[in-house]
Formats: sequence, C-alpha cells, structure tokens
Amino acid sequence: MDNNREFLMRRLHSLLGIIPIGLFLTQHLIVNHFATQGVESFNTASHFMANLPFVIFLEIFVIYLPLMYHAFYGLYIAFTSKNNPGHYSYLRNMLFVAQRYTGVFLVVFIAWHVFETRFQVAIGADEADFNMMANILDNPFMLAFYIVGVLAAVFHFANGIWSFLVTWGITQSEAAQKNATYFTLLVFIVLSIIGMRALFAFV
Repeated sequence: MDNNREFLMRRLHSLLGIIPIGLFLTQHLIVNHFATQGVESFNTASHFMANLPFVIFLEIFVIYLPLMYHAFYGLYIAFTSKNNPGHYSYLRNMLFVAQRYTGVFLVVFIAWHVFETRFQVAIGADEADFNMMANILDNPFMLAFYIVGVLAAVFHFANGIWSFLVTWGITQSEAAQKNATYFTLLVFIVLSIIGMRALFAFV
C-alpha cells in the first residue's frame, strides 16, 4: 500500500474511533444506564433515541459505515502490524497488544449485539426495550459475554484516545503522554462503572 495512502487511512481510522464511534459508545452507555432507574425510564430513553428525526440516516452514516471502516481496517492493522516500537514503556506495549485483541473480539461482540437487538427489530420485534435486554442477559453465559464485551469496548475506546492524541500530534512530550494516560484511565473507570451498572440493572 502506498505510504501516503496508508498514512491517511490510519489517520481516518484513528479519528473515526473517537468521532463518531467513541461518542456513540458513550451516549449508548448513558442511555442504557437509565435502566438503573427502572423499566419505564429505560424504555422512554430508548424510545426517544429510536425515534429521532432521520434515525435511519444517522444509524447508517454516523454509526454503521464509520464502525465498519474502523472494524475492518482495524483487523487489517491487527493482523499486519509489528509490535509497538521499543521506545514506549513495557506497560504501553502491553496496552498496544491489548488494543489489538480487544479490537478483534469487539468485531464479533458488536456484530452479535446488533443481531440480537437492531436486527430483531428490523425483522419484526416491536422495539429494543428493557424486556429484550433482560431476556438476553437472563442467560448467565450471555451476561458474562456482555460484561467482557462492554469492558473491552470501554478499554478499546479509552486506550484509543491515548493513541489518537499521539497519532494526531496533540501529546508529543513524555509529560503530556503521561497525563493522557491518567485521563484515559479515568475515562475507562467512569464508563466501566456506567456500563456495569447498566448491565446489572437488566438482571
């Protein structure tokens, strides 16, 4: 692949991971967190999101197409890239490897999640409501799968923020990258708490 083309594709891959995919993940977890306030609260929030103006356009062009590009190009990177350059710390290299593994896992998890929710609505289910998620998570294996999936998604996003800041030249100094590590750790903790509280509200 031409170096300039690959450079641009990696930049686009990095950008889409934060905007819009990372923002959508955050919004999705927050909407799901309404489940902690009860069935009616979640159903109202879910119904509102499902009935936004131009929702099909938003889903295709703001969620699915960016997600597909990020996923498939991410798989290409995961299976063709060499290990992270040695000038990064051991921890950062471990996080780099974890980013690859979570990315591959998330392709499977997200496809399954979409199949169990949006696809079911498309073929006749009334709506992706509280009862739909409660029925899915009633299976302990699916609950475990979703716990791993949510934590993997949050880690991939949080660690992706760090990579994005470096890739786009925002954090160039060692001190800036260290501060970014603390910030992304905070993002991981906060979103993980929101995600886990939401999941267990359905159980």
